[in-house]
Amino acid sequence: MALKDYSDEFRADAVALYESTPGATYKGIAADLAVSRGSLREWVVRARAQRGEAPGRPPT
Repeated sequence: MALKDYSDEFRADAVALYESTPGATYKGIAADLAVSRGSLREWVVRARAQRGEAPGRPPT
């Protein structure tokens, strides 16, 4: 399977969608966006690290 190159904007939008959707799962959001679960998880982890946040879902 070939690797896809997603734009920074797409990745940021995917992270925002995941983080703003109550009860969202990596699997569900990834399926909606047609990306792998692992890619979405990595994008979320990186975005949180860049913001200085710990991994995991933010408190609600």
